[in-house]
Amino acid sequence: MDEWINEPAKWSTGEDGELFVTADPDTDLWRTTHYGFIHGNGHVRGRWVDGDCTVRTTFSADYADQYDQAGIALWVDEENWIKAGIEFLDGGFQVSAVVTRGVSDWSVVPTANADRVTISAERTGDAVTVRYGLGDDEPVTMLRLAYFPPGARALVGVMCAAPTGQGFEARFERTLVTT
Repeated sequence: MDEWINEPAKWSTGEDGELFVTADPDTDLWRTTHYGFIHGNGHVRGRWVDGDCTVRTTFSADYADQYDQAGIALWVDEENWIKAGIEFLDGGFQVSAVVTRGVSDWSVVPTANADRVTISAERTGDAVTVRYGLGDDEPVTMLRLAYFPPGARALVGVMCAAPTGQGFEARFERTLVTT
């Protein structure tokens, strides 16, 4: 059963299982590094999984403001999580991953195409491998290999946040979590 961490004010599901989420303003997932602040109010929706799993989603969004973001998340607690997807940064789109183990780190790859993205994260033992594909491409391009606490129960699913703007809509066409 899917559940929320930081349920947004507006969201719905479609007939074919799509998820439509409007990210609330002033939401983010970030911890300390460089900026000095801690934000744990980004929206995460998924299901709790113990151990190995894969999450995959195809999504699009109406990004409008600096740091608008949507994608996938694996959330253990406030100090241990991964988010990856598309982030609007300095007027352009970035395929983005943030890994948090006490403090956050951030990596980005510029992309011109953010109309429709498929992203996946495969958790095996103590590692998560994040891959992406643009347009109708399968998620085969590796973005990140990161440590993740082995065996820890995690909420695995989709995420979005609007740190600086008025909020925006994200559309998740298909989301699959397998164990």
